[in-house]
Amino acid sequence: MTALYAPRMDVVIGPLDLTAHVDEALAVQAVAFGLGPEEVAVRRQIVQRHMQYRGARALGATSRGRLVGFVYGMPNSRTHWWSTVVEPYLRARDNDLWLDDSFVITELHVHPDHQNLGVGRRLITAITDGAAEPRSILSAIDMDSPARGLYHSLGYVDLARPVHFPSAPKPYAVMGAPLPLRRR
Repeated sequence: MTALYAPRMDVVIGPLDLTAHVDEALAVQAVAFGLGPEEVAVRRQIVQRHMQYRGARALGATSRGRLVGFVYGMPNSRTHWWSTVVEPYLRARDNDLWLDDSFVITELHVHPDHQNLGVGRRLITAITDGAAEPRSILSAIDMDSPARGLYHSLGYVDLARPVHFPSAPKPYAVMGAPLPLRRR
């Protein structure tokens, strides 16, 4: 993995072949997001399908040769499942144009042992810095959390909330930010 930024602590951020390292990435997500084996199996298929989409790309954070965080995303398309779910919520708030010409952050997860060290910030800014689109969108569980605090600090604003995904027990917020993301 080639470093994109000087490492903070011992964490290196660089390109990630997510298809080849899907199990390592989902192990991080399982710990960070509290997923069980059945949910991991479903997400494995989803990740592999997403990585075939035009423009999909991923970055990883490694520490001592071990994956400790990852982010992936792609140019948004209104035909993607996520967009079809969030579009009515965004349209109800006159924010559905955010679905066009935007880079969607599909997943961003950092192992709990490496959270609150700037790893998530480095991952999301690095992947969006490489986006051709003028804005970014994402969804996050609609609660006061470190993740939502990070997104707000980067310039993301709430576009729609609460958003209910099928089979998700908690509501989400859809957030958007102009690119490049705000720096400290």
